[in-house]
Amino acid sequence: MSVTTAIKFTDNPHIADRKDNYLSVTVDSAKIIDSWRGSLRAFEWITPEGRIKSMAELKPAEQEVRKEVEDLLDKGETLAKPVLGIGLLENVEIGIGRATFLVAAAQGMKEIPVHIPKAHEKDFRPFLVR
Repeated sequence: MSVTTAIKFTDNPHIADRKDNYLSVTVDSAKIIDSWRGSLRAFEWITPEGRIKSMAELKPAEQEVRKEVEDLLDKGETLAKPVLGIGLLENVEIGIGRATFLVAAAQGMKEIPVHIPKAHEKDFRPFLVR
């Protein structure tokens, strides 16, 4: 079974009451991570070169969150789609589901389904899987 078929996603419940304001799209994980490197919080999960940190490299709080996502995957659970947006510095920000996105990418998932605000649709065109 390939990574992309092993990880299943569902709509994120955090946007359920605002679904009209979001689009479900599939993004290139490498392009997202490269842009996210400009985030003020990216250092918690990725190195300055853009490599996703191993479990041992993460701080304890982030290790716990990563383990929760990995445990869900081990059980074959469906994950909520991450919610992405464009930040003030015009880079991608992972608003909800950061660990989900990064664990999926770390496990080799090159194309990840996410939610983005409709208002950011044009900004996300370079990151979309065609």
